[in-house]
Amino acid sequence: MNLSDSWTAGQSQIVRVSAAEAVFQAIRSAIEGGQLTVGTKLSSETALAAQYGVSRSVVREALRSCTALGLTETQTGKGTFVIASRASSDLVLGQFSARSLMEARPHIEVPAAEFAATRRSTEQLEEMRGILTLMAEEDDPEIWVNLDAAFHGAIARASGNGVFESVVNDIRDAMVNQSETINLITGRARQSDAEHLVILDAIQRSNTKDAGLAMATHLSAVDTALSQIMGATQA
Repeated sequence: MNLSDSWTAGQSQIVRVSAAEAVFQAIRSAIEGGQLTVGTKLSSETALAAQYGVSRSVVREALRSCTALGLTETQTGKGTFVIASRASSDLVLGQFSARSLMEARPHIEVPAAEFAATRRSTEQLEEMRGILTLMAEEDDPEIWVNLDAAFHGAIARASGNGVFESVVNDIRDAMVNQSETINLITGRARQSDAEHLVILDAIQRSNTKDAGLAMATHLSAVDTALSQIMGATQA
């Protein structure tokens, strides 16, 4: 082995990141590094898109994750402002914190999946299958997270329990924000796709126990990802 081969062998793999993740990391680094201080108004979405050479939707995704980490706040008609120099120890997901959401979801969505296994109609099963097919083919993160929320909402409807359906609808926006931030920072979308298929399979087989277990496993994996993110913010 020559010196060039030795050097090449010692290099770590280059990790590909999405455009939104690159913009998010750039803005976060600028805030935590002091280039963007508390109180600073960020440039408009259009200006940031031009600066980073990306679309406005990419910028919006990055800014939503900055807000979820408690670094920025968007004020309607005024713009987005830096409100903290360090990420919060909990994620801010609209009306709910990540921790509150994850404490509640297993008590709602696990029994909802169990009921759906025996109460779902053929049409509801087809709806869930169709959503997962779209998710597997979707590369747009914003569309994917809305489909993700739609899948969980479809399970709640299929449970035949109006309370479960209402609660899942009420937390839908927070679920979207949660998934968006998790996917942006940890890249969990494809893993979630696989977990969703396991849930759907159990519901299709009318297996109550497996449906509840599959949903519990999925939510546990989401909780682990959240804990990693929140742990990193405190490091």
